[in-house]
Amino acid sequence: MELEKFERIKCLYGGVASWACWSPQSDPDKPKSGTGDLSIFDPKNPNNTISSLHTNFVLVGLNISRDDVSDKPWRNFHSYNPRATDYIIRLMLEETKLWGSYMTDIFKNFPEPKSSKVKAYCKKNPDQLKSQVKAFREEMKLVCNNQTTLIAFGKVTFEILEANLRNDFKIQKVHHYADTNTSIDKKRQGCLGI
Repeated sequence: MELEKFERIKCLYGGVASWACWSPQSDPDKPKSGTGDLSIFDPKNPNNTISSLHTNFVLVGLNISRDDVSDKPWRNFHSYNPRATDYIIRLMLEETKLWGSYMTDIFKNFPEPKSSKVKAYCKKNPDQLKSQVKAFREEMKLVCNNQTTLIAFGKVTFEILEANLRNDFKIQKVHHYADTNTSIDKKRQGCLGI
């Protein structure tokens, strides 16, 4: 990733998006350790990961589950909150070709932990869904190239992407990282198969 493009994306979307790259687990007994470390995105940090970031894939979530992710650029998917499950994404993606991909949500600034409520909101407010999809398209114009594949986290996100963007992008689905019915190993296998 060129630094100029990285900074442009950060300026426009840093408060709602991030990258599929995390610091290593700093404590072997605490799987969540290091998940909230944002120093890896600091150009002044000699150990930054900017050169490994790419837009071959864009990992897409439905929405943020809590509103504590916009306190710093790139905080989304990198929460320091002990209740967050972002560390599972790190485990799913480590050493896969998805590592370093851009990450964002369809719905911006819409904190809700239950996807069923977001889906119900979309059904009742189709104009809001249309507006969010339009904004997502604009984001993709800046971030992507014409070879980018969208990777949907979970069924609801996949359905929205398929219904609205299937003519513009290749779209694939992986298990949602917060899905408690699927093991981390199975989630990881799905990512390795991309």
